[in-house]
Amino acid sequence: MMLLNPAEQASIEALEKIRNCINSNFCFRLEAGAGAGKTYSLIESIKYLISRQANELLSKQQQIACITYTNVAKDEIKDRTDHHPVIFSDTIHAFSWSVLQHYQVKLREHIPELGEKWVQRIADSSGISNQLVKYELGFPSINEREITLHHDDVVSLMARMLCYPKFQKLLRSKFPIVFIDEYQDTDRKLAESIVENLIDNDSGVMVGLFGDHWQKIYGTSACGLISSAKGKIVEIGKKANFRSDKNIVQCLNRMRPDLPQAESNPNSEGVIKVFHSNDWNGVRRDGKGGGHWKDDLPESDAKDYILKTKSQMIADGWDMSTDKTKILFLTNNLIASEQNFKNLADCFSYTDDYLKKNDKYIKFFLEVVEPTLSAYEHKQYGDLLQIKTQNHPQLKRQSDKTNWLKNLQKAFEIKATGTIGDMLDLLMETNTPRIPSKIEDSETRFKNLVLTESGELNDDESTFFRKLSKFRSIAYQELSSLGAYIDDKTPFSTKHGVKGAQFDNVLVICGRGWNQYNWNQMLEWMDGPCPVDKQDTFERNRNLFYVSCSRAKHNLTLLFTQELSQKSISVLERIFGKENVLGSPL
Repeated sequence: MMLLNPAEQASIEALEKIRNCINSNFCFRLEAGAGAGKTYSLIESIKYLISRQANELLSKQQQIACITYTNVAKDEIKDRTDHHPVIFSDTIHAFSWSVLQHYQVKLREHIPELGEKWVQRIADSSGISNQLVKYELGFPSINEREITLHHDDVVSLMARMLCYPKFQKLLRSKFPIVFIDEYQDTDRKLAESIVENLIDNDSGVMVGLFGDHWQKIYGTSACGLISSAKGKIVEIGKKANFRSDKNIVQCLNRMRPDLPQAESNPNSEGVIKVFHSNDWNGVRRDGKGGGHWKDDLPESDAKDYILKTKSQMIADGWDMSTDKTKILFLTNNLIASEQNFKNLADCFSYTDDYLKKNDKYIKFFLEVVEPTLSAYEHKQYGDLLQIKTQNHPQLKRQSDKTNWLKNLQKAFEIKATGTIGDMLDLLMETNTPRIPSKIEDSETRFKNLVLTESGELNDDESTFFRKLSKFRSIAYQELSSLGAYIDDKTPFSTKHGVKGAQFDNVLVICGRGWNQYNWNQMLEWMDGPCPVDKQDTFERNRNLFYVSCSRAKHNLTLLFTQELSQKSISVLERIFGKENVLGSPL
């Protein structure tokens, strides 16, 4: 008989409890901490249901609903259950709409309740009569023929519709079993409605919740912990950690004693180091001049501390390749400075404009220009011709090919030493690669404004000219650096960006810069007391800290550039071990 390691034993115990709930048709919540293997438990639970109930469900034209919050998770569930027809795996929006779309009259009744923007849309239109309510692209609109819903509207309507017995009956007839993956990210009002109308009132729908409320880190509308005041949810803790070495797991247990985890390899201990900047003697930032930097190191000194810490990690034998090591920062602005695209980031009010390539210029440069120049640099002429075919007319003569390569060489030289404006001027002249019409129109407008006296510009023209001038003046290399970061070709990430990921080595940089996060305050409250009205703030900080510290498999290092109180130092010593809190890395 093969002996099980502690994590495997804990996993089996949790799965057995889930199966007992399924057999008894009890609603349940699996609380699976970082590295516990939540997805494994979800998949095994689905497979158990398939083995026991698939034929019956299919004969009744019923399915098991598996609600997710990402398309990646949806596809993973489908793949790992062999696309079984009894499984309906989709995002919360798609699942909700699959049921909601049959209740057109009720939907039209509730749309005016969806907020002021909808009230205004209705007032600006011909009103609501018998239009078809649709959910396709997620852009809200209303006209005399149809009403199109936003993603958030679908969730809000689902929460409202669950209170109707007829709607509950329809849901039960189609989906008698509903599993929710990453339940803690469920919209708060929808979660409350699920508990009240599906769980506490014995609707007949078995709800299984899989997640971890300590990993709720996205947005304020997420519910976090879901519980039943009537005790109708069986609570199951999965006390396993298949990711981290023994010492790291023990730190997580001291941080979270209500869900102690067992490691998978008791013989692999792992290394923890905690550095801070309390012995720095200069004047710390006061929070003035933009940002929430109070009590943090000046930018140049913070960089020195980070550099010295990285040097220590390298001396300790860390493999700094991007698949082995991650350096976690609080905000994308800090990464922008570290990764050399800060000037570019400062051009945008919203990080999604450049990180998700919502801006038309960023999208064009990173999806067309950069791949083109990369293919040219590495002499990948097959890829180059493919890009050429997609973005420009075919080469008909030898002279076309010669000019094409000459223009690419000019662009390559600008990439190394020129500005974004230099590149735009060249592409406008050569159309190699071809500029999208929207950017061409924008550039034409800019060129016309250059010839206009500043005093003759209206407010809109002045704002447009100022913003585009700033963008065009930035070194083109910052675009390349941004592209490398987006494509995960750097060791850097935000703490939010690594949820669900794991690495051999993790360095967590705990500084300020954002009003929602204060690590010194969080550490003081961790050992109490936390003011009642600050509980949400505390949990937001604590959860992000927990997620950050739980990404490491073998080596975990923390660096606090924010000044810490003695109480905070004591908390760090309790959690990570007094011998591992080392002070300054300098």
